[in-house]
Amino acid sequence: QLQLAESGGGLVQPGGSLTLSCAGSGFSLDYYTIGWFRQAPGKEREGIVYINSGDGTTYYVDSVKGRFTISRDNTKNMVYLQMNSLKSSDTAVYTCAAGFAIRSTLEPAQYDYWGQGTQVTVSS
Repeated sequence: QLQLAESGGGLVQPGGSLTLSCAGSGFSLDYYTIGWFRQAPGKEREGIVYINSGDGTTYYVDSVKGRFTISRDNTKNMVYLQMNSLKSSDTAVYTCAAGFAIRSTLEPAQYDYWGQGTQVTVSS
């Protein structure tokens, strides 16, 4: 069974950091473009970052650029999202998704597999 599972969410104060993990099981993440999406209460889901398969090129939306970093460890079949300088506006459920034979997109319909999500709350 092909699955993605996120971990690492939690409660953090503004200015703090968290690292989210996305673990793949049943398939190799290195053949997939991985995207991170988030959905805040009362808002639509938004794609915030992706890392392409192969060359590992990345893209960040402006709201997280310079604060978030995506990386992958193919030996562990994991993708990480390092989040620094967190703001209250980053509060959301964060979900990773994997897309086969896609590149450079945050269009949710292009992604094949989704995790269940992990809650990130930024509050003092």
